[in-house]
Amino acid sequence: MLKDITLGQYFPGDTPVHNLDPRTKLLLTVVYIAGLFTVNTWGGYALVFAALCAVMAVSRIRPRALVKGLKPLVFIIVFTAVLNLFFTAGDDILFQWRFIRVTQTGLKRAVAMVLRVLFLVSGTFLLTYTTSPLAITDGLEKLLGPLKKLHVPVYELSLMMCIALRFIPTLIEETDRIMSAQKARGADLETGTLPERAKALLPLLIPLFISSFRRADELALAMECRCYNGGEGRTRMKQLHMTWRDAAAFVLGALFVGAILLLRRLGI
Repeated sequence: MLKDITLGQYFPGDTPVHNLDPRTKLLLTVVYIAGLFTVNTWGGYALVFAALCAVMAVSRIRPRALVKGLKPLVFIIVFTAVLNLFFTAGDDILFQWRFIRVTQTGLKRAVAMVLRVLFLVSGTFLLTYTTSPLAITDGLEKLLGPLKKLHVPVYELSLMMCIALRFIPTLIEETDRIMSAQKARGADLETGTLPERAKALLPLLIPLFISSFRRADELALAMECRCYNGGEGRTRMKQLHMTWRDAAAFVLGALFVGAILLLRRLGI
């Protein structure tokens, strides 16, 4: 299950999506999320799904990669669906047995919430799949640049985000290695009741925390040895430049939002 977590991974490529400026992709991701939370019709969800498929096709990201990344979220998705299905009030009852009641409103809301979670996670995954952590850091720092006048540590925040994204796959690999070592010593991590399984995870947390702190100390030492002194006055090997591709992407994003608002207004 841990190997299925693909958040933070970057798949190199030479596609129009990969070649977009990271600032463009960050802004379009925000627009996509805002549009997704504006959707309240099935036509709107169909449009969001079509947009996701189009981006996947252009970036050459296989659907298998997204499905693999969604596997660890199955519990959250099912839990969200159950809460909305059985705890949404309404007079249009479809099924009732004792205190269990399913309404048409609850069914529609459960399906809508599941689609919203799936599309939200898939959209953010596509951002990390097509943009390297370093590019995300540079783009985020540029976008938040005006906040420097308010003495906000923009570069430090961007760097922390970059390090977090970069070390997610590393920590997952380390956790899987520790679990394999514990199983080889006879530890049972997959059977028993929920409290028993939670208790069995305690031997994993201690070595994982120790390993994480050791990696953080090694990273800090490496940065000091390279005379790292923060973002003030630093130069970049790759400069960010927006091209006609970015302008075309913004136009498509505007059309996407306009279509969602139109479908919402028409109730389609």
